[in-house]
Amino acid sequence: MIGSKRNFLRLALAGLFGSLSSPRRSRAQPAAKMSKQQAEYQDSPKGIQSCATCSLFDEPDKCRIVDGKVSPNGWCKAYAMAD
Repeated sequence: MIGSKRNFLRLALAGLFGSLSSPRRSRAQPAAKMSKQQAEYQDSPKGIQSCATCSLFDEPDKCRIVDGKVSPNGWCKAYAMAD
């Protein structure tokens, strides 16, 4: 039985992201990116949504979570409108 909310959250996060206190995983180590296929990436926009207006897009052709080059006019299921 879990004794506290804090322990529950720690266990839940550990289950989702691996051990949070593991010395083998450096905090500076980048997370693995999704493949274009996993992200359902397409080279064309979806309506008004495009990589250029996504908060995950890094100019000129990179995404923080999709591997490889992406088009500013592309789109994927991880789209998150920039503020």
